[in-house]
Amino acid sequence: MDQRFVEELKYQGDPPADAVIAALVAGGEIGRVNSLLAELRANDEPIPEHLPPVVREFLVATDNPPPWTDLARVARAQEFFLDDGMHVASVLSFGAMVNCYAQPRPSKVLTLTHRLNQPHRRLSETAQFVLSMMAPHPFTSGGSFVPVIQKTRLIHAAVRHFISRSPEWDHERDGVPICQQDLLGALLIFSVQVIIGMRRIGISVTEQEAEDYYHVWRVAGHLLGIRTEAMPATLAEAEALNTSLVEASYGPSAEGAELTANLLALYRKLMPGKAFDGVVPAMVRQVVNPEVSEWLGVPKQRGWGRLVGAGVRVMRRLERAEDESELARRVLDRAARLLLSVNVRQLTDGQSTALTIPEELREKWTGERGASA
Repeated sequence: MDQRFVEELKYQGDPPADAVIAALVAGGEIGRVNSLLAELRANDEPIPEHLPPVVREFLVATDNPPPWTDLARVARAQEFFLDDGMHVASVLSFGAMVNCYAQPRPSKVLTLTHRLNQPHRRLSETAQFVLSMMAPHPFTSGGSFVPVIQKTRLIHAAVRHFISRSPEWDHERDGVPICQQDLLGALLIFSVQVIIGMRRIGISVTEQEAEDYYHVWRVAGHLLGIRTEAMPATLAEAEALNTSLVEASYGPSAEGAELTANLLALYRKLMPGKAFDGVVPAMVRQVVNPEVSEWLGVPKQRGWGRLVGAGVRVMRRLERAEDESELARRVLDRAARLLLSVNVRQLTDGQSTALTIPEELREKWTGERGASA
């Protein structure tokens, strides 16, 4: 991808969503719109009649996936997630979140936005986003992902509106808050880097599965307002851009270190007792690059590090045996289920945040019926 084009993305936001927020702020209607948008639950539900025209027009215009969406690939990606979604959730929590904090500019945005500088909220909302995206029919009739992504897009626009007016933000140096470049970077972290992270902990992912998983994220990226020409069309191109754009942007920052410390503190709070405090730092160091761990102050855990490394080697052996060994499958699924049980029950002001887990995923992962975990 042309470097000049990539650099220009730093100064571009999301004009349709930005125009909506500017109009709402000017009319003093942000609060009312928030309450009405909360009523949207599924792709098929009608848009509330009492929304301001500018919001209704935006929701109608952004309601459909791009014409290049391949629904067969989306369905295959869902099958992949049914089998390995718990491992995806683990890598998202231990690796992707930390890699986001390794980018100084987005970390500054998170720090300036108090609501986003809360690890329990960010983990819960990210997990819910992915669960909704990987449920059946995420982009078409019968699904519930389109309203989720539309709300996310408007939240990004609101953050851009207010942070760009902060005296702490240098537009010439830092560009636009949550710019096209940042959105593209997040897309690559949550897609390409998750596949890389899964393979690092010993989970086998075929090339077809990786391509399909990336395709779903690319469709989601379009609906999030990322320019189609900015998103690589193939996984190989996405991997190359991940190296040249995302990993090249990594660096130390006070904001990134603070966000990482808050995340690790949250996990220590969720882990039972003190004996397991070293597990999470060891897992993070297994999933992310060593240099990133050093920049963000992830503590070294020699004992747990060796155990995690040994566990990865066991996981790889079990993965190779999974097709032939029912016992191996049970061990893998049980390990991932334990991780998921921690990841989906985040704390918000002392309360457990229940995530809406699609019925198909819940039955596959737990053997139970129900709506939340």
